[in-house]
This record gives sequence, structure tokens and C-alpha cells, in this order.
Amino acid sequence: MAGVGSACLAIALLTAAYAVAASIRGARTGRREWVTSGRRAIYCLAGLCVGAFVILEAAFLRSDFSFAIVAEGSSTDTPTFYKVTAVWATQQGSLLLWATLLSLFSTAVLFLTRRSLKEIAPWATAVLGVVAAFFLCLMLGWENPFDTLAVAPQEGAGLNPLLRHPAMMIHPPMLYTGYVGFSIPFAFAIGALITRHTGADWIRATRRFALIAWTFLGTGIMLGALWSYTELGWGGYWAWDPVENASLMPWLVGTAFLHSIMVQEKRGMLKVWNASLICATFVLALLGTFLVRSGILDSIHAFGASTIGVQMLVFIACVIALSAALILVRLPDLRSEARLDSLLSREAFFLLNNLVLVGLCLVIMWGTFFPLISEALTGTEASVGPPWFNRLTTPLALVLVLLAGIGPVLAWRRVTPGALRRVLLVPLAITALVLVALLASTDAAESVPSLIMFSFVAFVLSVVGQEFWRGATARRVMTGESWPRALARLIGRNRRRYGGYLAHVGIAVLLLGVAASSAFVQQRDVRLSPGESIKVGDYDVTYQRATAKLGGDSGGTGAPISLGAVMRVKRGDETYTLRPSRNYYSTTDPSKGAISRFFAGEATSEVDVRWGLRRDFWLAVRPDLVSLEKPIARADRTFADSPGQVQAIVIRTLTEIYQEDPPPAAFRAIVSPLVTWIWIGGAIAVLGALVAAWPSPEARLRRVRSLYAARLGRELSRA
Repeated sequence: MAGVGSACLAIALLTAAYAVAASIRGARTGRREWVTSGRRAIYCLAGLCVGAFVILEAAFLRSDFSFAIVAEGSSTDTPTFYKVTAVWATQQGSLLLWATLLSLFSTAVLFLTRRSLKEIAPWATAVLGVVAAFFLCLMLGWENPFDTLAVAPQEGAGLNPLLRHPAMMIHPPMLYTGYVGFSIPFAFAIGALITRHTGADWIRATRRFALIAWTFLGTGIMLGALWSYTELGWGGYWAWDPVENASLMPWLVGTAFLHSIMVQEKRGMLKVWNASLICATFVLALLGTFLVRSGILDSIHAFGASTIGVQMLVFIACVIALSAALILVRLPDLRSEARLDSLLSREAFFLLNNLVLVGLCLVIMWGTFFPLISEALTGTEASVGPPWFNRLTTPLALVLVLLAGIGPVLAWRRVTPGALRRVLLVPLAITALVLVALLASTDAAESVPSLIMFSFVAFVLSVVGQEFWRGATARRVMTGESWPRALARLIGRNRRRYGGYLAHVGIAVLLLGVAASSAFVQQRDVRLSPGESIKVGDYDVTYQRATAKLGGDSGGTGAPISLGAVMRVKRGDETYTLRPSRNYYSTTDPSKGAISRFFAGEATSEVDVRWGLRRDFWLAVRPDLVSLEKPIARADRTFADSPGQVQAIVIRTLTEIYQEDPPPAAFRAIVSPLVTWIWIGGAIAVLGALVAAWPSPEARLRRVRSLYAARLGRELSRA
């Protein structure tokens, strides 16, 4: 089957090349049959990529170690869920996933625009075909997922233990879907620039794809933060790691794009800005893919040294150069149709919002690439840490939240100061009350940035709440509907507007969780023996006893050994039990003995968290294996050639020794206020994006009417 998979990729490359050639010829000659043929070639490309992906998935499921990628990233004892998702844990598999998603997105958008954008669509097809061909070339030339081994091993190396977490295995395809999704508006923007059709038609056709990409990318970022919080054992959710930053940068610029295209749709303004933003978003998406695969920056998320880093860097440089050149050549066609009438207008605040988002991206980009910049300028590699990022991004985040509250109440073109004062009176009063309450709290007043953030979040919530209240009240007066029905119908008939409001609320709530959990976190790192206790904030924590499991870790990751602790946690009248543990995986290192190899592989923390809306109590343990070193070494000498059943008995005996007489273990206990609201806010933002992306009945009716009108026009022209 490996040969069939490679053949699918080779034919897919030829198909992508044909789609490019046919679409360009059709666009240049005006012959629609060539345009149709190029579009259908993209459909075929999707079928070939999906077929190749299914073949690879089947190889993982049946543990076919003749595939080099399966031997590298899976094993017979890997749980089925992780076998299915291990495809994108490898570099070759992630490239195939990228190409497959691109072909599916391309198929969807070209099918939806088959009767519209007749000048732009062929060029967009060509751009999408070029991008697909590039990723197929990477696989066929350097990172083929269907490479085979001359002699298939009996067992594979297994999936990286750090990736054996549900959030982490869903996180990569979410990120890739976001990255790939932004290629759709990019391709149509390039098509619009080539054909000089720089109006808002290409935006209307691809806005929903951009919103879907933004939603998936944001969800992927949130899942990555959840993985970091619950798996890595350090207690945080964001470390300003280069690959983390690489996923955040296109999300920020994509957010700016989604706001500014509304200005172009409404007023015909910001055409140059919008074209530049979507090109920058796509470049940053490629850059995120590059950082994961190049190994040029140290990251726990990266694949390490790669054979395709240079190729991707060249492709990114070509995209930047060609996009910039095309925008510069088309500047006369990108002139705005209107001017900014007032600084007190929605378009003015959207532009300011854009500048803050792009500023955030530039700050993060500078800090991310500072090691390379410093090495190039001084010859010494230096880096900036989380304090640097926090110091520079916090003021920008505060401004962003404030703008998220002001923007919804402003009208297009201009709003008078008196009208603005009237709509902001209630939200400002609520914000003032919240600020007074916060100042009365000693804890909240200790952090000025957090105090400002809490106040601004209250402002956003009150503004959006007022907008929902006013809209539902007006509808209820006109229709006599009940409050719930009036609110539901209001949102249903204005999904884009009120979905955007929900997204603003979600981001504000998310930043509230970030501010509270960063400023008021309480942490203790201690070593405890069974029976000893510590105090963390208001919590009394007691180490009751050690635990040891063989082949039965609580996370279902397939870890052969799991050592942990039973901890009693008491706060006031509430008492509960937490069971943090640490999983140990075997290593294939030939220098390790038959028994010690089960303890010498990579280990992962299985933290236990008591989730709460007000605070989380987070607990991790790191057992001390020093007391087992001599028994393990003796077992290596004695049972080196023993059958597997005997070795299993020996390992069980060693774990029982640890459980019966455990040495002091290292514990990390953290109290994080409001940290759960980070993921609640993310969920609200995703819900808002889904509401905004879902077509309204009126929009579907308009499309039906336009189709009938077009058909009638064709019939009349024939007559």
C-alpha cells in the first residue's frame, strides 16, 4: 500500500500542476471550459489527497512498521485513539494533513463560487494549486510519508509521551485548519489584484472562510494552552515559546483583517490595508509551519532539525516578494472610495483596533526572533523571556479590550459627542461601581494592570449587554414576543453583528482569566514524606500515601509504569482527594538494561486539578527514584535474559517496594484564581464566531433570488 500512497501523491502533484496551467489559460483566453477543467482538477486533487491520508491512517491502525513513519511514531501498545492521531504527530504526516486540508478547503470555495467571480476565481484556483504543489513537492522530494524500511522492526518507537493527551492530539489539526483556511481569502485577494477587481466581491465570497480559519486557529491555540496547563507539569498555560507565538501571530493579524474588511464592505475604504493584512496573515501561517519544522529556534513544540527548512523559507520569501510587488503595482486600483469623516466613527475605531493588533504581532515577532537577530548583529545568541513579553504586551492588551467595548456603540461615518455620551452613560456607571468594589478589595488593588483589566472587562460586558437589551426590547415592542424569543430572533436575524459581540465578550473574559491567574497566583514547591502537610494560600495539603500502577495509568496513555501520590486537600469545610502521578515510558536505548529501560525513558506529569469558577487548585508530583537505583541495577544483571513474564514480575516488585517505603517526593501546588475563565472565554468567542459564520435565512433567500434573477437574465438574453 505504500506504493499506492506514493502514487497518489505523484498523481496529485501532476493534477495540481494541471489545475494551475488550465486555470491560467482559461483566465487569459476567456475560455470557460479550461476554467472548469482547472476547477475540477482541484476536486480530483482533494480525492487523491484524501485517499493517501486514508492509506496512511490504515497503516497506523494496523501497526504496519514497514512504513518508516509508523515505526517512528507508533507502537503496538499505543492506545487506538493515539494511533489514529499519531499521523500528524510526525513531520511527514503533518505535511500530508496540510495538503489534504488545503485541497478540501479549495474544493469547497471553488464549488461555492463556480457561478460567480468568473474573472477572479481562475486566478485563485491557480494560486491554490501552486500552494498545494509546493507541499506535495516537499513530501515527494524530502519528507515522503510513504517511505518504507527494508526490514520492518517487530516494534515501533512509540508516540512521544508528551503528545499522549487528548487536547494535544486535537490541537495540531485545529492549527493546520486555521493556517490552511487563511489561504482561501489570500488566493482570492491575489486573484482580485491580478484582475483589478478590487471591490468587496472577493471579500464577501471568502469572509466566511476567513472566519472559520480564525475560529479553528483560536481553538487550536486554546487547546495548546490547556495541554500546557494539564500535561507539562510546570503549572502555566502560556510560556511565550516560539511555536506558541508563531500560532498567535497569524491569529492577531487575521483578527485585524476580519475587522477591517467590514470597513471596505460598508465604505469602500482600507483596500490596500486589507490586501496587505491577508497577505501578511498567510505569510505568518506559513511562518508558523516553518518554525515547527525548521528547528531554527528552540521549542518544546518543534519537530527539531529538518530537511525542508530552507525550502519553506524560500517559498515564504517568494510569497512575500510577489505579494508586495502585486500590491504596489495595483495601488491605483486600490484607492479608497470614501474618506474618514470623523474620528468618532466605527471605521476610525476599527482602524485603531487594527493598529493595536498589528502592534501586538510586531512586538511578539521581535521577541520571538530576537535570538536570531542578536546572533546576526553581535555574534552572540540572546533571548528575551516572559517578563519582557508581559511588560510590552500588557498595555496593548488593555487598549484592545477598551476598544472592544467602544466599537459596538459607534455608528458608521460619524457619531456626535452627545449621542456617544448617552449610549456610554450606563456602561460607564457600571464600570465605576466595579472599580470601586475592586479598590475595596485589598487583593485586587495590589496589581494596577489587573485592576485596569477588570474594569475594562466590566465595561465591555456592560456595553454588549446593553446592546442585546436595547435590540431585544425594540423587537419585543414591535412584535410582542417574549424576551427569550425576541432575543433569539434578534440574534438569528443579525448573526454577524451579534456573533461579533459575543466574540468580543469571549476575548474580554479570556483576558480577565489571564490577568487574574497571572497577578494573584500562589505557588509552593516542596518535598514531602507520607504524613507531612503544607499550606498553600487557604488550602491545607497532606501527603497521605504513595501509589504505584503497572500498565494502568489514569490518563489511558499506555504508560507501563505510573508512580504517584494520594493527597488530601482541605479548604474550610471542604475536603477532597487529588491523585497526581508521573508516567514512565520505556526507552529503546541499547545502553540501558532489560529492567532499567522501563524507568529510563521519557517521563510525563499527570497533574490533578480541582477545577472551579473562582479558582483552581493544581497539583503535580515528581517521585524520587534514587532509592530504586541499586535494586534496578541488580535486576538488570540478574534478569537480563529472562522471559518477558519474569521481567514484568520484577518490575511489579520494584514498584511495590517504592509504594511500601517511598522516599520524599517533590510536589508543586498552585492556586490559580479565575484561570478556568480563560477556556470559558475562549468557548464564548468560538460560539460568537460560529453564530457570525452561520448563514442567516435572509442571506439564503437573497442567494436564491439572485440565482433566479441570473437564470431569468440568461433566458431573456437567449430570447
